[in-house]
Amino acid sequence: MNAADPDAVAACVTEDFRNEHASPAGRASTGRAAYRQRLPGFLAAFPQLRYTPEAPPIAAGDRVAVPYLMTAMLPGGPLRVRGLWLVTIRNGLIAERVDYWDSGAVPASAG
Repeated sequence: MNAADPDAVAACVTEDFRNEHASPAGRASTGRAAYRQRLPGFLAAFPQLRYTPEAPPIAAGDRVAVPYLMTAMLPGGPLRVRGLWLVTIRNGLIAERVDYWDSGAVPASAG
């Protein structure tokens, strides 16, 4: 994500990738193609997007929890969103991601 390269991001997920959001402001998608199609708009909505791990990932079998800080520079000023990805890995790719994030930190005009 930090490289802002939709093809590189999509290459990290399975063909049947499920992208879910615990926040009501998030929009789910299913499938690599659908996810890839939405990436340019997401990346454009968050200029200078950066995800930084806030702690080491916690792994249990094929599941990994990654606490993160997402930052970007919006027209109204800097954005900081804390969240947690809960991912399932299959054959070295992300098969499922549930994203728990603070939707109240994101202005309605973003994303």
